[in-house]
This record gives sequence, structure tokens and C-alpha cells, in this order.
Amino acid sequence: MNKLAVVAIGGNSLIRDNDHQSVEDQFSAVCETARHITGMIQQGYDVIITHGNGPQVGFILRRSEIASEKAGMHRVPLVSCGADTQGAIGYQIQQAMDNEFKRRGVEKSAMTIVTQVIVDQKDPAFVTPTKPIGTFYSEEQMEAIRKDNPDWVMVSDAGRGYRRVVASPKPQTIVEKDVISKLVRDGYCLIAVGGGGIPVVQEEDGTLKGVDAVIDKDFASSLLATQIEADTLVISTGVPVVYLNYGKPDEKALNKVSLAELKQYAAEKHFAPGSMLPKVEAVIQFLENGGKHAIITNPESLEEAVAGKTGTHVYP
Repeated sequence: MNKLAVVAIGGNSLIRDNDHQSVEDQFSAVCETARHITGMIQQGYDVIITHGNGPQVGFILRRSEIASEKAGMHRVPLVSCGADTQGAIGYQIQQAMDNEFKRRGVEKSAMTIVTQVIVDQKDPAFVTPTKPIGTFYSEEQMEAIRKDNPDWVMVSDAGRGYRRVVASPKPQTIVEKDVISKLVRDGYCLIAVGGGGIPVVQEEDGTLKGVDAVIDKDFASSLLATQIEADTLVISTGVPVVYLNYGKPDEKALNKVSLAELKQYAAEKHFAPGSMLPKVEAVIQFLENGGKHAIITNPESLEEAVAGKTGTHVYP
């Protein structure tokens, strides 16, 4: 029986740099990552792929703003932007995986699941939103922005203008977890929980309602791995292994560490907030909730990492 892994791919798996942001450039980057994930599958893994969507949501919001300003068209709500990117990015990953399967003669099909993730309406993040999204606005634009969007929270950003901030609540449960679990165990390669999932809240009568928020992709991937009882959580980043004292003369690669050691390093502030720290915290969350193995590595090292030749491997 194959091992089950959730593989969270980050921004460098979709957009290599600022000069390669077009849809065609993104698909080229996705195809490269698909080759490495297929190699992982050929080593005996069933895989669920999750992905980020930050830049893509920003692009949609900016297009929406321009369309509103120039042609009077309606603006696209943030929650709908998240759903849009799940479909668009999922399509690219799905096609890239299927093409790679055909090239290698792998009897498998990829499928994208548009995924909702329940968050708590009382999460403190809704009281103090901190996640910046979208474009920068000048002082001159702010009067119109406040008039048209009275519920937006706007903050001044380091002299570059004003920017909207939204809540980033912690994910509570994956709505489609049972479907995801069944399909991956039926042999499909799934793309799910894109961009951390579409944030929804549950009303008193059990119905769901979308909310404008951003869920951290790595935390949502960790939760999914826990809820479907995955064997391994793999979180990709920009380096093949995690380092202590990164970039300093005494930097040290972490190859195999225990959960207790990783928690100690995090407490000692070895990992940068907004960069490596959320990935480390997602791994800690997975292992504290019953996970047995987590790997942090870069996309091009996936095959070697699952073979134990590189990557940072964390165990309970």
C-alpha cells in the first residue's frame, strides 16, 4: 500500500521571479514542479498537492479595481478571488501532472477539488486584521476608497501608500476532507486546499458563508494532512534544507531533528517570521496532532528528499 503525502508547494513553484509572472511563465514553472512530484509518486506515494495563491489573488484584485475605475464594472470580492485562483492554478497543476503521467506511462489521473475551509467567526484575527492584500493607494485616492468600501481596513505601508489588510484566521476543519480522502485512496492525484482554502464560517443552522480573509497555506495543508491521516507532510520552500543561523558564517543545516528540538529552535527565534517560521509551525502542528513524519525542502529536491538524501526531516 502506498504512503499518503500532502505536498504544499509555494510561490517559487508558480512564479520564479518578477520577470516571469505571466500565465505562460507560471505554467512553465508548474510543469517543472510536476516532474519532481511525479518522481515522488513513482517512489510509492499517493499525493495531494496544495499551493499558494498570494500573487494571483493580487492580480485579480488589481484587474477588478481597474475594471471598476475605467468601465464601472463590479468589484470581485476577496473570497471569490480565492475560489477563482483555486480553479485556475488547479487547472494548470492538473494538466501538468496528467501530461507528465502520460510521458512516463504512469497509470494515474489528476483532479482539482475546490476546497472550503471553516474558520471561527470569533477568531481574534477578525478583530485585528494584519494580512496585506491588493494594490497601494495614494492619499488622494483614500477618500473614494473609504466611501466605496466602508468596511475595508486600510493601513499606511512604509511610505509607499495605503493598503488594505484582512484577517488571517486559523483553519478549523476542511469541508471536503472526506471527498479528498476517498478520491486519493481511490488512486487519484489531487490538487486541493489551494491558497489555504476558501475561508467560510458556519452559521447556527449549519449553513456556510464565505468571508473575506486569507488562510495561511501551510497551516491549512498541515490541517488537511492531519484530518485525512496522511503519512507525511511535505512543505516546499526556497532552500533544500532548513538552517540554523541562516546566511551567517556559523549556519548549520538541519537534516534530521525531533519535534522537541524543532520547537526549541523556534522558541529561540532561529526562523524568520513570515518566511520559514510559518512552515516550521505548520510542521509542529502536524506532528503534535498525530503526524509521524514531515519534510521541508525545495521543489527540485522532492525526489531526493523522500528518498532520504536531502531535506529537513522531522519526527515526533
